[in-house]
Amino acid sequence: MARAATSTSRKAKSKTVSPALPKWTDDTELVGLVFDLEATSSTSLYSQYTIGLHAWFLDQVRQFNPELSAYLHDGESEKPFNISALEGQLLPSGRQLHLEAKQIYHWHVNALSPRVAQFLGQWLTQLPQTLALRDAPLQIKQVSIAHPPTTYAQLLQSALEKQTNVSLSFVSPTSFRRKGHHFPLPVPMNLFHSYLRRWNDFSGMAVEPEAFLDWIDEGVIIHQHRLESVKVAAGKRGSVTGFTGAMSCGLSKAALANPEFTQLFYALVKLAPYCGTGHKTTFGLGQTRLEWVEPEPHTPTQLLTNLLGERIAELTAIFTAQRKRTGGDRTDKIASTWATILARREMGESLQVIAQDLEMPYTTVKTYVKLARRALKQEE
Repeated sequence: MARAATSTSRKAKSKTVSPALPKWTDDTELVGLVFDLEATSSTSLYSQYTIGLHAWFLDQVRQFNPELSAYLHDGESEKPFNISALEGQLLPSGRQLHLEAKQIYHWHVNALSPRVAQFLGQWLTQLPQTLALRDAPLQIKQVSIAHPPTTYAQLLQSALEKQTNVSLSFVSPTSFRRKGHHFPLPVPMNLFHSYLRRWNDFSGMAVEPEAFLDWIDEGVIIHQHRLESVKVAAGKRGSVTGFTGAMSCGLSKAALANPEFTQLFYALVKLAPYCGTGHKTTFGLGQTRLEWVEPEPHTPTQLLTNLLGERIAELTAIFTAQRKRTGGDRTDKIASTWATILARREMGESLQVIAQDLEMPYTTVKTYVKLARRALKQEE
């Protein structure tokens, strides 16, 4: 089990042996972990469970390092970590997902700053036995390195190696924010703006964005892609129009004439698996791999997850249009909050669960679902 050996009394002098834990040096700035989790029983899991993974991880940070916890909650910069959804056999069961007893599921956690990397190292020595996802406890069987410990300077130095075309695969729905809307395409400028923001926040080697992104726009050539758009519920409110799939790209001869930007280009490519791509990466979106991963055919689980996202988007459009007609508050937040609450209630989730996820009072959620239903009836 991937946790510290159980302490024993001095009299007993016996030791409990645990598998070796991943370790890295104190100067590590980036590292990616994968947790092997075993479902302790067959149980149902609500489709927005990544909110629970996000909350569990942040609660672990709060317990072990309150100062880091405050920064992760309140910091206005890019978040120095991201997580994935569960990878494994998740089957639809009615309007929920089904976890199969004794099945192994994989969960990724990536650190993008020295503070988070150091926290992960300390946390692993006192890791709890169970990831307490609501009504679906998962036993932590093993923790392994998914992306090796490194530093930003090492990424930059390794970018001087032989330079070739690169492949990027977006293995979870990925999206960007552009002019107030979701932008579900891996246009090179959006990709590398996403990576550069993290680089500038955490590397200590900030680069002026404008000139580099102009160079990206002029010099990056997309050779091949296989992409598909999806609409999913993401984060605590609303839905996201994103994409999954893979692409390969390279640099033009003219772009290669700028060695400084060329080096940064390849360093940012190497950063992608650690930082993810686009927004809402702390809720499982934008997980990225440095290889061409063939997309899997539509699974029932994907269809169920997409169903919630599509319903939230449909309701958001209705409520936004209504508020516009009546001259009411037209903020997206109110419309998307109503839509999220009603869509999740329609999927069979309790108001108590929804209130907990949205960090809202139960009475407020109860009032909002009534208002949303009343507004929906006006459209019928």
